Amino acid sequence: MNILVTGGSGFIGTNLVSDLLEQGHKVSIYDKRKSETYPYLCIVADVRDKEKLANSMHGIEAVYHLAAEHSDDVHPVSLYYDVNVGGAKNIVYSLEKNGVNTLIFTSTVALYGLNPGEPDEKSLIKPFNDYGRSKYEAELVFQNWAKDDKNRSLIIVRPTVIFGENNRGNVYNLLNQIASGRFVMVGSGQNKKSMGYVRNISQFLILLLNADPGVHIYNYADKPDFTMEDLVTLVFTTTSDGRTIKFRLPYAIGLAGGYTFDLLARLTGKTFPISSIRIKKFCADTVINADKLKETGFTPSFPLEKGLQRMIEAEFGNEQGGSLS
Repeated sequence: MNILVTGGSGFIGTNLVSDLLEQGHKVSIYDKRKSETYPYLCIVADVRDKEKLANSMHGIEAVYHLAAEHSDDVHPVSLYYDVNVGGAKNIVYSLEKNGVNTLIFTSTVALYGLNPGEPDEKSLIKPFNDYGRSKYEAELVFQNWAKDDKNRSLIIVRPTVIFGENNRGNVYNLLNQIASGRFVMVGSGQNKKSMGYVRNISQFLILLLNADPGVHIYNYADKPDFTMEDLVTLVFTTTSDGRTIKFRLPYAIGLAGGYTFDLLARLTGKTFPISSIRIKKFCADTVINADKLKETGFTPSFPLEKGLQRMIEAEFGNEQGGSLS
């Protein structure tokens, strides 16, 4: 199958492209930066460039739309809407212009809000930030496209935080702090976090190519969920250093510190690794229901603990020198 992956130079995108190629598909990447792994497959362009995006879909049979503004500190805030919503409208224009009827879109669980319980795909939409709001608006753009033609297939995947080797996102930063001894536990550590391993979600995204026409929405997480305390313990166990958590801060004090860094960021124009939103996200229960995912028959290749161990070993080593393949 001829497939276009927007955002294919990114973390999930690179893994997805690799798996698609391995399965014999013909793949093109559309991304604002050149793929380090597959530069020969890459069209370097922005999803805000409507005509270039449309031209990239000539002969394409299915599109994975992964490209997005997603960082916590995007400025100006309007970029979330220009790229995530405006980009969605350009995707629809391009799909229609080229007669492409299959779209797989990676959205986010951020649209359920903070501490939402254990939301499933029918739960209340209540985004807590502009990223979540813009991704939900993009979902609505795509759903309108899908409903205009009964032959169209739209699959929306709402992933929780995705981690894996060679990623430098929030999970890496957290694991790095723990492994290096700079970690401070804010709150009780009993809040749970749904997470997903990149090699698992990549395989799930490929499975969805066979979806029937219509609109299909899935949360994505590898189960069972870990508490923050579980995660810290796993790092210490995997790196074989036998440490325990040395420093703990009550949530109120940690949040006050986050607001202090917010103020410093506004005054200096600098970006700091600590902010109020990151403290809130760290201490929140971020658990999603993935029962619908199980109904597809998908079985992840790596249990959550195994995926975490693989990343910890790859990034931070193992004093025992053992392999976690």
